[in-house]
Amino acid sequence: MGERARILVVDDDESIRKAISTILEEKGYLVDTAESGKEAIQKTHTGFYNLALIDIRLPDMEGIELLTRMKETTPRMVKIIVTGFPSLQNAMEAVNRNADAYIIKPVKIDDLLDTVRKQLEKQKKAKEYSEEEKITEFIETRVKELEEEQTTTPRKAS
Repeated sequence: MGERARILVVDDDESIRKAISTILEEKGYLVDTAESGKEAIQKTHTGFYNLALIDIRLPDMEGIELLTRMKETTPRMVKIIVTGFPSLQNAMEAVNRNADAYIIKPVKIDDLLDTVRKQLEKQKKAKEYSEEEKITEFIETRVKELEEEQTTTPRKAS
């Protein structure tokens, strides 16, 4: 089946962290949790995560701020804001800070799983495209180098 996706759940409410973790683990994901922005930042600097589910209100910072403070990974970590305080301003700010999706609490399990699955599929396609792009660029560059060598190398007279 391939490598299992690693997900970081960032929420100050222990019951929410446990519930979401259990749901995701039952679907085969590897799940880690953080109860604060500071802990999430530390974990992203020492570990790799494909996706982070981030509560918009944390005890030490806003989830919106955390979007830009977490370490980026390759492929780029998907970041999903989860909020019990939906507003147009929060949604716009989340999008402006590169949130990949926005989920409203109380979280519907099917919506959560569908959003996670779709975002991880997008991430996988982006990674595949990036790898194909690198191979194509290498081949194009090598062809140009060989063409250049042919035009600048003096030919021996027969």
